[in-house]
Amino acid sequence: MLMIIPIRCFTCGKLIGDKWEEYVKRKEAGEDPKRILDDMGLTRYCCRRMLLSHVEIIDEVLEFYKEASKRKIKSE
Repeated sequence: MLMIIPIRCFTCGKLIGDKWEEYVKRKEAGEDPKRILDDMGLTRYCCRRMLLSHVEIIDEVLEFYKEASKRKIKSE
């Protein structure tokens, strides 16, 4: 899984990038997000926000990039 999660919280600067994969795995296993964040030691609202509101868009962006590359090759 590719990730573009920020390495640090934008507000307080705490490291959060290393927690993303564990968060996603546990969330997909059906665990409560509140419990996951509590277990990982993310108690500040700003850090919790970073993980809860993150949206993986890298796959969608790559599709646009691939299509643009194809069009560029055809026009040459």
